[in-house]
Amino acid sequence: MTGSALSPKTVIIGARGRMGAMFLDKARKAGLAVAGADRPLTPELLAGACENADLALVCVPAAAFAATLRKVCPHLPPGAVLADITSVKEYPLQQMESLWPGPVVGAHPLFGPVPDPEADLPVAIVPGRKAGTGHLQLTEDFFTALGCRVFQTTAKKHDVAMSRIQGMNFITTLAYFALLAGDDDLLPFLTPSFRRRRNAARKMLTEDARLFAGLFEANPHSHEAVRRYRQMLNLAAAGDIDLLCEKVQWWWKPV
Repeated sequence: MTGSALSPKTVIIGARGRMGAMFLDKARKAGLAVAGADRPLTPELLAGACENADLALVCVPAAAFAATLRKVCPHLPPGAVLADITSVKEYPLQQMESLWPGPVVGAHPLFGPVPDPEADLPVAIVPGRKAGTGHLQLTEDFFTALGCRVFQTTAKKHDVAMSRIQGMNFITTLAYFALLAGDDDLLPFLTPSFRRRRNAARKMLTEDARLFAGLFEANPHSHEAVRRYRQMLNLAAAGDIDLLCEKVQWWWKPV
């Protein structure tokens, strides 16, 4: 480590964004050695923020990711761990590995910037190139100190899972409400369960639609997930509702 062995330093890039600000606040409250940097990412700002950093956590949108890495990497100490928090892992890891010769770790917090106080806070950790046990431990320790639960996985396994959980939740909800949009004759028939679903979908489809659309396109497994979903719709169209009902019981099977 480039900093103190007892107090490794983390620099958060994108510290005024929703996730970056949340991590910076939690890190300071936990008493960690942490610095933040945000736009404009000038050389002078980055030089100070990255000085003696052991871990650089990049918390910026996917569209700005590569450009941000090109600004940040020249200011990181040799041997510092470069990590990200994007919701896709294969492509961002490739970008980090192409621009940083040191250890690279992918991380994905599976929660938003305003989690419930008692919520489980899982973080997927993906080893990248040159990431040894110590580098992974450094990254995991940062999140653990914030009250998160970490687990290791691979980039492909992560992206396949996200294509089915995050991507399909967005796409199927988007398609469903697009199907019903514009038909005023439906409005007198809205049921409580429909209203609950509409309320749950509002933020995702109004405030965060572009974010989720970008993640869908960035995930190399998204279209395969759509094809698998279409197979389930084909079963419904063929009248095999009982089969679908049997399949979904997996979610409520005894532990």
